[in-house]
Amino acid sequence: MTDATSRLLLLSNSRNVGGGYLEHAEPWIRTFLGGIRRAAFVPYAGVTLTWDDYTATVAGRFAELGVEVTSVHTSKHPVRVIEDADAVLVGGGNTFHLLKQLYETGLLWAIRARVRTGVPYIGWSAGSNVACPTIRTTNDMPIVEPARLDAMRLVPFQLNPHYTDATLPNHGGETRAQRLAEFITANPDATVVGLREGSAVLVEGSETTLLGPHTARIFRAGREVVDVDPGKLNLEV
Repeated sequence: MTDATSRLLLLSNSRNVGGGYLEHAEPWIRTFLGGIRRAAFVPYAGVTLTWDDYTATVAGRFAELGVEVTSVHTSKHPVRVIEDADAVLVGGGNTFHLLKQLYETGLLWAIRARVRTGVPYIGWSAGSNVACPTIRTTNDMPIVEPARLDAMRLVPFQLNPHYTDATLPNHGGETRAQRLAEFITANPDATVVGLREGSAVLVEGSETTLLGPHTARIFRAGREVVDVDPGKLNLEV
């Protein structure tokens, strides 16, 4: 179960084709953050992108929203940055790299504790993955090995960001739906939300809402795979 005070905005992606960085999500972010003016940013999913450059991009974007961003990587005491912030932002990139750093810095527990007191959390892509019970429904390559695959368990369901029904011409590999079918077969107690580009899941305590113009695909063991429309979601697991 999600804590009654938890508030999370979990985005599938940071940029729609032809759009600016987090442009499609700006109305959601403005509403979600309200009057909040200070946020901590976690850039650890960045690998080929330096954390300084990543922070500059995110800080510039959130400055347009009136929010001052401080990255945890700029402090010798990253946990304090989280403890002092009024909101937490966790960016996309490689989920394995992100989770490894969250364990090694102690931020996994610090962020979880803050969010459970009502501090707003915004994640996109990998940042959405780590809000789930595990990262085992990420699309990313395991380029590093975290201490565990268990994540922050801020929500009781799994997300698969960037979900697509597309198949590549002349490609015989499994589709995304087939991969997620494998997951729920091996993990029959789990629920997975296939979150399409331009979509987000908003969590306000016990209420979960699908945002955006697209349906989401819900995978549960022993049940028919269904597409659900934007609006309130029933994701009891």
